[in-house]
Amino acid sequence: MIVGNEIFYTDKNSKYLIQGEIIDLDTGKNITEQRQTDLNRIKWSDLPQANAIKTVRGNGSRQLAIFSDPNCGYCKRLEKSLQQLDNVTLYTYLIPILSPDSTQKAKQIWCSSDPYKSYIDWMVNGIAPGGKGDCATPLDKNLALAKTYGITGTPTLFFTDGSRFPGAVQITDIEKKFNALK
Repeated sequence: MIVGNEIFYTDKNSKYLIQGEIIDLDTGKNITEQRQTDLNRIKWSDLPQANAIKTVRGNGSRQLAIFSDPNCGYCKRLEKSLQQLDNVTLYTYLIPILSPDSTQKAKQIWCSSDPYKSYIDWMVNGIAPGGKGDCATPLDKNLALAKTYGITGTPTLFFTDGSRFPGAVQITDIEKKFNALK
């Protein structure tokens, strides 16, 4: 049984409710964790790529979606690490959830003549976005999408198999996941 994002178990007669993790003692596999991972999957093709800042490096063969807030320190750390990736297409969905200033920065980034450059200038180089930020943006759509996917923190990454990695993931773990997808 699933309530919100929590997994509960019951006996056959629904007399007892069990909360916690089930571990297969023979294999050491956390069955609850695997079920949670499956529940958190998305359908990659459902991501509206037009609402993301897209950048392609090398042949762009590996794809990654990132939900990011411009004022998120962990997002900035992740972006610095992502600079090491090659042969990747990155889709960055701006979701300003941390503060009203996040919304202003996200609008200034999106409305700039080169959103990716403006984003990287801010996230990696500390150069604040300029400009008015008065164009049409997908920020409301991105926030609604984040809510649909249960994204409550940034950064949150998604791979093409729909799996989710929350937080500032190590670049080595991202590479391992890419290799597992081959």
